[in-house]
Amino acid sequence: MKLLKSHGLGNDYLVLHEGQLAGRRMVRGVCHRHIGPGGDGLLTAGPKGRCDYGLRIFNPDGSEAEKSGNGIRIYARYLVDHCGAPPSFTLNTLGGVVACQVDPEQVTVEMGKATFVPREIPVDLHVPEAVEQHVAAAGEEFVFTAVGVGNPHCVIFRDEALLDATRWRRWGPILEVHPLFPNRVNVQFVQVRGPQSLEIRIWERGAGETSASGSSSCAVAAAAVKTGRCAFGEITLRMPGGCLWVHVAEDWSLSLRGPVVEVGWFEPSEEWIAGLR
Repeated sequence: MKLLKSHGLGNDYLVLHEGQLAGRRMVRGVCHRHIGPGGDGLLTAGPKGRCDYGLRIFNPDGSEAEKSGNGIRIYARYLVDHCGAPPSFTLNTLGGVVACQVDPEQVTVEMGKATFVPREIPVDLHVPEAVEQHVAAAGEEFVFTAVGVGNPHCVIFRDEALLDATRWRRWGPILEVHPLFPNRVNVQFVQVRGPQSLEIRIWERGAGETSASGSSSCAVAAAAVKTGRCAFGEITLRMPGGCLWVHVAEDWSLSLRGPVVEVGWFEPSEEWIAGLR
């Protein structure tokens, strides 16, 4: 087995370059921070359909994700740097087709269109759009906007001066598995910092707290426009790991751009790999 580790603003993924994936136990072992190389997920080649390339995305708990903005950007950089891919190409994911543009400094991906329709997210609500709805959890009542960007998101805007002064780390895992969300959900807590600037904290489905997330950034930007907190156009998303930029078009198409950093290669021992089969 040979793995490449890269990160987007501290949101790190392992790319399976050589070797075979043998189920959820292996994914959990590879992504484990103490007994394995460690990562917020594992990326491997998937069916490409009519696209140039295909991608499968696994969470560190072994479950498969539909889409990951940072994961896609990391895999796009890997394809160009190590597999001879051209700077522009299409990538097939479980959450839909993504167009990728890899430049020397940044990677941009077209993430498709945001949806607020409950059945498309999915969220168990009988309303036309899941915008500024109410949910009770952890002894609190939250106002949230649910967004689908190929995977499900629960966006919660907060008025506190400091997001880290809230109990978001306690709320996140409870909301992730709330019965409203049949496929679980990624949860974001958001503060408006300026006309086109947002600060977010992220509880990622199947991974927990993460320093940055591309799909979460897309969902938050779309929710901010939908609720009138931002205008269509480019929005800056500030996270503990740094900044990503999302362009929200008037048809709700989303474009995500930001840096990718290669960490290095890992070649686990055969004995260690055998213990995960």
